[in-house]
Amino acid sequence: MAADETEWNPWPESVIGDAGARVGRVGTRPQGQVRWPDAASTRYPLELAINMRQHMSADGSRRIRNVFGFRGTVGSRKAVGTAILAGLLLVTACGTDSGADTSAQSTSVTQAAARTDQQNLSMTVPGTLAADFAELQTGLRGHIGMAIMPVGGDQMVTFGDWTTGPAWSTMKIPLTIAALRANSVSSSYTVSSAITASDNAAADTLWQSLGTGQDAAKAVEAILRQGGDTKTTVPATRARAEHSAFGQADWALSEQVRFASRLPCLPQTENVTNLMAQITPSQRWGLGEFTGAEFKGGWGPDTSGDYLVRQFGVIPVPNGQLAVAFAAQPDSGTFSDGMAVLDKLATLLSEHLNELSGGACE
Repeated sequence: MAADETEWNPWPESVIGDAGARVGRVGTRPQGQVRWPDAASTRYPLELAINMRQHMSADGSRRIRNVFGFRGTVGSRKAVGTAILAGLLLVTACGTDSGADTSAQSTSVTQAAARTDQQNLSMTVPGTLAADFAELQTGLRGHIGMAIMPVGGDQMVTFGDWTTGPAWSTMKIPLTIAALRANSVSSSYTVSSAITASDNAAADTLWQSLGTGQDAAKAVEAILRQGGDTKTTVPATRARAEHSAFGQADWALSEQVRFASRLPCLPQTENVTNLMAQITPSQRWGLGEFTGAEFKGGWGPDTSGDYLVRQFGVIPVPNGQLAVAFAAQPDSGTFSDGMAVLDKLATLLSEHLNELSGGACE
């Protein structure tokens, strides 16, 4: 290999798509599975034959091409990451640019990956949110997950190996909306306490105001459906006597972020989203670090006493709002460790806001 033409490996042990799909090192054929955002319940096998080279130009800068047809001068890994993540996050039909020059043989993609029905291929490139998330994950003991989606948008990106689990108090948001729409709540204090302080007694009052357990479950599910969540079911009775029925609903991170992306656009939700911006200081970790965040946290132990800690909501970005959902289940099982992980996820996200596209209600 000539001295001015060296192998470039932007994906050392990185992730394609969601958790668990691994890419090999340069010189191997990476094989794995990808979860496409518009078919979250299905995993498609994917083979990518990636042969990326970097070329030194006369001025000593590096020029690259990638599978999205991006061509540019690379002064730093952050510059590459920003450009490529912008192509990954919210564009469609990637890898189908008929105008791309394939004669250089600098990049090859299998026919399966290039098909227009397999969209939003995501790969971790140094300096991007995905790469830095993977780096953070390797230093943690436990399971973490993150999902992001522009408000009013159609496509999401997911990260990590935690995908679903009990909603805990995050389900108080659709519950409160259901109770307010039913005109069954006479106390604004009850509504405020259920959200800003995550008061369980107040939330139980809202639940009971909706009628029988079956009636309440259907009312909350109706709000979820209006918010784009077509899968989550809310139990009518308590699965664990010491915890609420609605809090034990299994709420996937992908469905939760989809609901968050629609929440500001739903009718009669302004009171609730305003309260989500007024979370009590003791609960303003994680997403609470963002100025202007509207969010809600939830946490609780499993039957072994190990805590799951999660949050969801919307944060402001330069061109709109971004829906975010976090979850952490530390091996230590402690609430404090889970809370600390969400702080780290928030810090990580804050460092990449300039790469992310927000949205707004139409």
